[in-house]
Amino acid sequence: MSTSEPPTWPHCGYGADPAAAPVGCRGIHVPGHTACLAHLADADRDAYLADLTPGASIDHRGTTFTESLLNALLNAVRDPTTGHPRLGDARFGWATFEGAADFEWDTFEGAAHFEWATFEGAAVFQAAAFKSAAVFRSATFKGSAKFGAATFVGSSSFDTAFFKGLADFESATFKGGARFNVAAFKGPTSFDSAAFKGDAWFEGATAFERLASFARATFEGDARFSYRTFKGDAWFDSATFKRDARFDSATFEGDARFDSGTFKGDAWFESATFKRDARFDSATFVEADRIGPFVCGRVVLSGAKFGGPVTLLFAARRLECRRTRWSSTAEIHLRYATVDFAHAVFEYPLTIAAEPDPFVLNDGRPLAEDLFPSAYDPGVRVASLRGVDAAHLVLADLDLWECLFVGTVHLDQLRLEGDCTFNTAPPGVRWRRWPPVRFTERRVLAEEHHWRASQPGAVQGWGVGAGRAGPLQLAPVYRALRKAFEDGKHEPGAADFYYGEMEMRRHADDIPRSERGLLTAYWALSGYGLRASRALAWLGAAMLLTIVLLMAFGLAQDTPKQTATGTVPAGGGKVTFEIHKDEPRNPTGDWNTGERFEKALNVTLNSVVFRSSGQDLTTAGTYIEMTSRFTEPVLLGLAVLAVRNRVKR
Repeated sequence: MSTSEPPTWPHCGYGADPAAAPVGCRGIHVPGHTACLAHLADADRDAYLADLTPGASIDHRGTTFTESLLNALLNAVRDPTTGHPRLGDARFGWATFEGAADFEWDTFEGAAHFEWATFEGAAVFQAAAFKSAAVFRSATFKGSAKFGAATFVGSSSFDTAFFKGLADFESATFKGGARFNVAAFKGPTSFDSAAFKGDAWFEGATAFERLASFARATFEGDARFSYRTFKGDAWFDSATFKRDARFDSATFEGDARFDSGTFKGDAWFESATFKRDARFDSATFVEADRIGPFVCGRVVLSGAKFGGPVTLLFAARRLECRRTRWSSTAEIHLRYATVDFAHAVFEYPLTIAAEPDPFVLNDGRPLAEDLFPSAYDPGVRVASLRGVDAAHLVLADLDLWECLFVGTVHLDQLRLEGDCTFNTAPPGVRWRRWPPVRFTERRVLAEEHHWRASQPGAVQGWGVGAGRAGPLQLAPVYRALRKAFEDGKHEPGAADFYYGEMEMRRHADDIPRSERGLLTAYWALSGYGLRASRALAWLGAAMLLTIVLLMAFGLAQDTPKQTATGTVPAGGGKVTFEIHKDEPRNPTGDWNTGERFEKALNVTLNSVVFRSSGQDLTTAGTYIEMTSRFTEPVLLGLAVLAVRNRVKR
C-alpha cells in the first residue's frame, strides 16, 4: 500500500496536509467514532477501553501506538484469572509501535494480524499463545524481536518480514505451517529448540546476515531453506529433520554445522555452496539416498551414520569421513577433494571415485564451481585408510600418493579401478656416501617415504611425513596390496609391491641375520628377481671374469698328446695297445691371445646354457667351468624372470 494512497478502511486522517501528507493518520476509526485510538479524545478513549473485556476482538489497523497507549489497551483485556491479556481477533496490520511492544504471555484466541506493522522498539511476544493464524507478513522489527517459548497453534506467516535486530524464537512451537519466505534477518537469529510441527518455509534469496542458530530444533514437516543465504555461521547442531530437509541452491558464507543432526527423510543440498566448512559430525542419515552435488571448502562427516543406500556428490577441498558408519551400499563421487577415511566402518560395497567432469544438476546444468580456480587440480587424493576393513572398498581413479595404509584390514581384497596412482621412489643416483645409492622408480607407499626420510643419513627425494610405521608394519601391507593387484591381473603393479615387501623384510628387525644375508644377496643380484638389468649386469660380469680366468689359468698350454704302446707277439697274433694322454699343462708365457680368447668364450657361452664345451682344461679350468655352469644359468634365469614379471598381464 503506497503512503500516498488512502487505506481501504475508514481512517483517521489526523494531521493531513495536501502537500506533505495528503492521507494523514491511517489509523482505523474506533467503533462509533471518527478518529483512531491514538487521536481519540481522552474521555472517549477511556470509555472505549472500559467497554473491552478479556477475549474481545479489536481492530486497530494503521494506528500508531506509544508504549503507554499499548499497555492501556492490553490492560483492558487482561484476564484476572491468569493475570495476562487475552484477545480474540486482533488486527494490528500497518500499525506502528513507537516504544517497546510488550505482548509477553498474551493469548490471541482468534487470528492475530500484524502484517506490515512497524515495531520501532523491542517486540516482546515471549510465551505468547497464538491459537489461530498469526500473520506478521512484511512486518518490520527495528529492535529485537522476542518470540521465545511462544506457541503458534495455527499457521504463522512472517513472509518478507524484516528483522533488523535480534530475532529470538528459542523454544517456540509452530503447530501449523511456519512461513518465513524472503524474510530478512539482519541481526543474530535463534530458533534453538524450536518445534515445527508442520512445514517450515525459509526459502528466498534474502539473507541471514549474522549467526542463524537452529540447534536442537525439530522439524516434523518439510524444512525448506532453498535459495537462502547464510552470511554468518549456520548452526543446526542436534536438529531433527523428520521429513525432507531442503537446502538446494542455498549459500553458506560462514561455517554450516549439522553436528549430531538427524535426517529421517531426504537431505537436499543440490547446487548448495559452502564457502567454508560443512560439518555433519555424528549426524544420522536414515533414508537419504542422495546428498549433493554441492560445492564446499571442507565437508566433515566424521562419526556420521548412514542407514540406507546413499550417493554423495561433492566438489570440495577436503572430505573427512573418520569413524563414519555405513549400513548399506554407498557411492562417493568427488572432485578436488582430499579424503580422510580413517577407521570408517562399512559392511556393504562402498565406492570412492573421482569425477573428471563437473557434476550435472537435475535440470541438466553443470554445477558451478566458483570456489575453485580453473587451474586447480580436480583430482581426488586419499589421505588415510587406517583402521578400515577394505573387503568391500572400491577405489576408482584416485591419487594414493599420500595415503596411509598401515592398520587397514583385508587390504588384499581392496579393488582398484581405473587410474589409481601411488607414490614413487626417487629415481636416479643419490650421492649420499660411497658407493652412491641408486633407486629404481617403483610404486611405494607414503609410509615408506616417511620411514626412509626419518633414517640417519637419508638421501634427498624421500618425503617427510607424520607416519611412524617401520618395515615390520609395512611388509604385510605391501604383501596384501601385492595380492590385490594379482587378483586384478595387474602383474607389473604386483611386482612393485612384491619389491616393497622384500625391501621391508630385508630391513626388518625380526628376521635372523642369515635370512637377511640371503635377502641382501637376492636384492644385490637381481632386485628380488625384478631387475633384469641388474641380473644381466652380473651375468656379463661373471662371463667376463670366467673368460679372463680361463685364459689365464683354465685353458691348457697345448693340446695334450696321445701315445700308443704295445707288444707284437713273435709268432704273430693279437696286438694289444695302451693309449696314454699327457696331462694338460698350465699355460706359460703369453696367455692373452686371440686363440685363447676364442676358446675361453666358447667355454663361457656353453656354461651359460649349462652345456660342456669339450675343451681341454687344466684342473683349475675344470673348477672354473663348473662354477660358471652353476652361477651363469642362475643369473640368466633371474634376468628372464625379471622380464616376465614386468611384462606379463
